[in-house]
Amino acid sequence: MVATPIGNLRDLTYRAHDTLARAEWIAAEDTRHSQRLLESYGIRARLISLHEHNEASRIPRLLRLLEAGRAVALISDAGTPLVSDPGARLVQAAAEAGVPVRAVPGASSLLAALSVAGFAAERFLFEGFLPARPAARRSRLAPLAAEVRPVVLFEAPHRIVACLHDLAEAVGEGRRVVVARELTKRHETLLRGPIAEVLARVEADPAQQRGEFVVVLEGAPPRAEAEGQDPDEVLRPLLAELPVKQAARLAARILGQRRNALYQRALALKGEVSGEE
Repeated sequence: MVATPIGNLRDLTYRAHDTLARAEWIAAEDTRHSQRLLESYGIRARLISLHEHNEASRIPRLLRLLEAGRAVALISDAGTPLVSDPGARLVQAAAEAGVPVRAVPGASSLLAALSVAGFAAERFLFEGFLPARPAARRSRLAPLAAEVRPVVLFEAPHRIVACLHDLAEAVGEGRRVVVARELTKRHETLLRGPIAEVLARVEADPAQQRGEFVVVLEGAPPRAEAEGQDPDEVLRPLLAELPVKQAARLAARILGQRRNALYQRALALKGEVSGEE
């Protein structure tokens, strides 16, 4: 399992270079993309495609090569394999067949973004890519209002604005966020600040809507800081996306209050909304 650069080609490690140079076969998500990387280092190896649509059918062939003693490396398009990339089924099959599986660590956009975010990261939550459909995306984001750990997200360029809008609604416009764009590449940018400010900068500049994005969201404040907050301010946005029980449970975690009392208040608020409609 060989990590490759996420942008800057100089981020390939010595060990990764040596491993790829010795490999007889290299399984890659996009062979054309990977061929350019290998050629830049003068590495010649036979490439075989391995992506989400053919992984199951490729496993028997790759297992035969491994069991025959062939040196096989797995790489993704960029970064560390299996982080929002295919390959897990191959690794599991190889392990079950008694084939040694080794990691050759290196670049990771997840950890790179977290390292420059400036949020305490003794613990963090990785959510990967959010759903493309707005309703599903908002449903995934709603529980993050109570998450005290920093949250790391991947996002596509055509959805970054919608993602930030939904994030602001889910956790509040004042929560801090870092949007890392095109990490290690020529046009790398880092935008920091409250979600509302970062969103305004992204919306105002089309260049900030191109490339690959890693979003790091600051964790929710400790419960003590939430004391005195109006429960309705917490419940209303949660009820807009979640069932009453789930909204009350998350509000209890945010406010540090009893769930039963918040459940009763949530029922009342839900009735008010229904009455308005």
